[in-house]
Amino acid sequence: MTDAETEITADLVRDLLQEQHPDLAGLVIREVEGGWGNHMWRLGDKLAVRMQRMDPTAELQLKERRWLPVLAPRLPLPVPTPVRFGEPSVRFPKHWTVMTWVPGEPLDHGSISRGDHAADTLAGFLRALHVEAPAEAPISSDFGAHPKKCTDGFDHFFEAVAPGGIADEVRAVWDDAVAAPDWEGPPVWVHGDLHPANVVVSDGTLSGVVDFGALFAGDPAWDLAAAWVLLPAGCASRFFDAYAQADEGTIRRARGLAAMKSLFLMLMGRNGDRGLPGGKPHWGPAGRAALEGVLIDGSA
Repeated sequence: MTDAETEITADLVRDLLQEQHPDLAGLVIREVEGGWGNHMWRLGDKLAVRMQRMDPTAELQLKERRWLPVLAPRLPLPVPTPVRFGEPSVRFPKHWTVMTWVPGEPLDHGSISRGDHAADTLAGFLRALHVEAPAEAPISSDFGAHPKKCTDGFDHFFEAVAPGGIADEVRAVWDDAVAAPDWEGPPVWVHGDLHPANVVVSDGTLSGVVDFGALFAGDPAWDLAAAWVLLPAGCASRFFDAYAQADEGTIRRARGLAAMKSLFLMLMGRNGDRGLPGGKPHWGPAGRAALEGVLIDGSA
């Protein structure tokens, strides 16, 4: 059964809860805007239901079920933690999970006004996350590679966006990342997909991190790119001072990855402006601001 054949509605969510977790079926259910691989629904005030939608397999949800309960207790910001499992059934042939709700506003609909505080907060979160991962930790096939192995993706975004006026500077940042040394430390836990829709803000600063479907063990540079992608321009230096674990090569890789992620956000914004499926109009300005931040602050 395809996603098109299974319309995910509040009634469906309630029916599934009644079948598998009836003690939760009486809570108020509210749709959460956004989401692509998974469709989110608020469940009461403290929970959410994460419904597998466009993700072709259950791998990402099963990964979160396995590892978030291990990681969450030592992380200094709230993250969604699985509390109940929903299994495929005749009514809905995919996986779904009841998670704790992380309060706050997604950054792609909000803003950071307390840049120094947010830089310190992000650094503290990533220091706590970036510890050596166990041998059985997942390895990503989509994220985590050295920039030199991501040139096709970068070139695609670069050519599609064509950042006029700063193209040469952006290309120079990428070339420097490609020339940077490999990560030589042990594989550490990496969120892998830190962008404005996957963090929440409150009171002008970061207050939570969500969507760990890309979680893997590998090079922390993939998360350190968030110093430019998430934080206001000019905050990267403070972030790296507070993080205090990144060598020059790691910062160079992170900066190049930030440029690539920024171009991706700009492309998604352009696709949204054109009404294309999956496009996010409000991501375009965020991507442009992040790209300009990459050029302002090298932080090495």
